[in-house]
Amino acid sequence: MARLFGFSVEGSEEKKSSSIISPVPQNNEDGSDYYLQTGFYGQYVDIEGVYRTEFDLIRRYREMALHPECSSAIEDIVNEAIVGDLYDSPVEIELSNLNASNKLKDIIRKEFKYIKEILDFDKKAHEIFRNWYVDGRLYYIKLIDNKKPHEGIKDIRYIDPIKMRHIRQEKKDKSKPRGYRKENDLNYDFPEIEEYFLYSPVSIYQSSMHGRSKKPIPIAKNSIAYVTSGLVDRNKGTCLSYLHMAIKSLNQLRMIEDSLVIYRLSRAPERRIFYIDVGNLPKVKAEQYLKEVMNRYRNKLVYDANTGEVRDDRKFMSMLEDFWLPRREGGRGTEISTLPGGQNLGELADIQYFQRKLYKSLAVPESRIPGGGDGFNLGRSSEILRDELKFSKFVGILRKRFSRLFNDILYTQLVLKNIITPEDWKKLEDHIQYDFLYDNHFAELKESELMSGRLNLLVTAEPYIGKYFSVEYIRKRILRQTDGDIIEIDKQIDDEIEKGILPDPNAPVDEMGNPLPVDQAQSENDLGELPQEPGVDTMGMQAPEAPQPTDIPPPKGGKI
Repeated sequence: MARLFGFSVEGSEEKKSSSIISPVPQNNEDGSDYYLQTGFYGQYVDIEGVYRTEFDLIRRYREMALHPECSSAIEDIVNEAIVGDLYDSPVEIELSNLNASNKLKDIIRKEFKYIKEILDFDKKAHEIFRNWYVDGRLYYIKLIDNKKPHEGIKDIRYIDPIKMRHIRQEKKDKSKPRGYRKENDLNYDFPEIEEYFLYSPVSIYQSSMHGRSKKPIPIAKNSIAYVTSGLVDRNKGTCLSYLHMAIKSLNQLRMIEDSLVIYRLSRAPERRIFYIDVGNLPKVKAEQYLKEVMNRYRNKLVYDANTGEVRDDRKFMSMLEDFWLPRREGGRGTEISTLPGGQNLGELADIQYFQRKLYKSLAVPESRIPGGGDGFNLGRSSEILRDELKFSKFVGILRKRFSRLFNDILYTQLVLKNIITPEDWKKLEDHIQYDFLYDNHFAELKESELMSGRLNLLVTAEPYIGKYFSVEYIRKRILRQTDGDIIEIDKQIDDEIEKGILPDPNAPVDEMGNPLPVDQAQSENDLGELPQEPGVDTMGMQAPEAPQPTDIPPPKGGKI
């Protein structure tokens, strides 16, 4: 393979003999699973005619996003995931679960802020997230100064997914067949897999239209920030977009809308039916006579609003014209009747059904359909639709998947600047979270209603604490606090007591239950610690004499 463009920040990992034995090699979950290079986009042939290449898929997704109903549903999802605010950034890094020093956390926060600046994420967050959601994948190339790589990433540039392809290719070793292993040896020797990206400066569509093509450029894996939707067609090994489930629903909605328009245009007007008596005329003369009658009574004067002219369009046939039918002798004479127009032109149940189906396929609640009649309700949790809660969880899944873009860029930045090593990143990655600005009022109402119910239940159970319930049972079962929450809350309470924010429950109080001043409490403690004189009690009264032991002789063979 030709020399790769870009850079690599992989750690120095040497092959070590492992005790883990498996006949199944490591795989990849993003759809590029052992891709054998046979062409830039020629990975498979779809006999069913749904799609042939990822290029066709991306073009179809983008066409779907231009449909009004589909675009409205996409906007609901993107606006829910990316919340724009005048004062706050759409996303911040969360390091509370990271087991590292405060100095390292501050450095990571500073580098993440720099990454958002070069991405211009605060201004382009909506556009970036929408591109990822529609295309199902997102590519950015990370540019560095090759002479000064320790200065980190200098620029990040967006790449159209149509021009990029992720490759996982086996390194061919002709000396060993695939899956080769020695006799009586369970340690399978699988071929090495190399990963890289192929970038085509001109997309296939442009090259076919203009007759020009350029050789794809291989780019190193670490030079590209790559995140997919997580949906994969395992039969074809292709990464899909969340719009893929809505392809059929959108096509059905388009067809039913087109058929409704055609039906209304053809059935809306009332047309006349002329039965012309032709008597015993031969067929040729009967047809000639019918045409003469048609031309005599048909009036097709048309007014042109652009030029102000009136012209005669009698020679053109229209689908809205009247019907002229000949009638032989023996029947009734010439007759003119009326063909009524459509009676169910106001029926929109089919359109509404496919609209709901489209929103359901995109996991958007039906109540968000424009003009549905169900407005935004800020009532109790019992009035919150279950679909809204499911939608909130779906948006959370999208955010979690999209956050891999930040992980990829942050990893490269920290390793290039020698802040951490690739081995350290494996330990830190799972504990780095991203806090997106939240704006789902339904989930907030649900949480507040649950907390209110728990506190009311706590008030009811409080008289029975110490008799039927323990404090730990109340905190775990009624307040639903985990072990980590209990430890954290106890630390916060002790810290606030020490700072004087909360009163000390162990401080002395007076008869009315009010806390005593420090001087009085100290004086009472001092009085309680005064040494007592012999024969005098705490009130200064003469204490009764203690009984004196009598002289009793000890028993034989023992002592008292």
